[in-house]
Amino acid sequence: MGVRRLPGVAALLTAGAIALPGCGTQAPQRSTASSPVISPGATAVSPVVARIASGAQSGPAAATVTAPRKTLKLGSKGEAVRWLQTRLAQLGYRPGKADGRYGGSTLTAVWAFQKVNGIKPSSTVAKRTWDALETPKAPKILVRNGKPTRAEVNLTKQIMVLYVGGQVKLITHISSGSGVPYCEIATWQGKRQRFCGSAGTPTGDYKTTWRARGWHRSYLGQLYNPIFFNGGIAFHGALSVPLYPASHGCVRMPMNVAEVLPGMLGKGVPVHVRGKFRRA
Repeated sequence: MGVRRLPGVAALLTAGAIALPGCGTQAPQRSTASSPVISPGATAVSPVVARIASGAQSGPAAATVTAPRKTLKLGSKGEAVRWLQTRLAQLGYRPGKADGRYGGSTLTAVWAFQKVNGIKPSSTVAKRTWDALETPKAPKILVRNGKPTRAEVNLTKQIMVLYVGGQVKLITHISSGSGVPYCEIATWQGKRQRFCGSAGTPTGDYKTTWRARGWHRSYLGQLYNPIFFNGGIAFHGALSVPLYPASHGCVRMPMNVAEVLPGMLGKGVPVHVRGKFRRA
């Protein structure tokens, strides 16, 4: 849905407007929403991921990694792309199937990797990115004394990191709240209503609550596999996850990440939101 820009927060307090944070509903609409938890048979964390998460950047494992060094762009195909996809998956990113085709899922994983490693996000995989793939950095830990299993949302870098048992399990590109005040008119619960908000993703410490499977309709649009953690604010899949904050307040993720996240992130898991995005 489009966002109509208003001159300031004061403009939100218009007659008849319902001021609500986030991009989803405040409470579950159905009792069928599931709350998957991490199963005992969940895939073990890659040794490579465990090594970089602990800060170890050297050793035999690092020395044996040799990137193909072929410049890649969106739409590239071949073994160099397959190597890229396999390596990103080893490091906890989600590039999609290792099929040798550089498509959208691989692109968002490349963006996340580049952001973690201090490289300006780009669709091009060249020398700096290949160098980093050989000797990758771990994502910055936002909560040093956090629970071993937690989600950390870095608004500055626009990434989310999921830790399971103290190790990096998943790193993904995100798009958080735009910070642009909005007012939307939508039919909700049988009535045509006006909803207004600040479109911000608040920093703070929260926990995952309820969720829904598949496409879930909220008063501000459609959310895929939403997992709520702060009132109407949720992690969810979206068809558009740009390189800048663009949501009404939720944390948008690539669709392929939202597909697997419910099986990795249980109910009651701490969610820590930190930082602030600065536009160039």
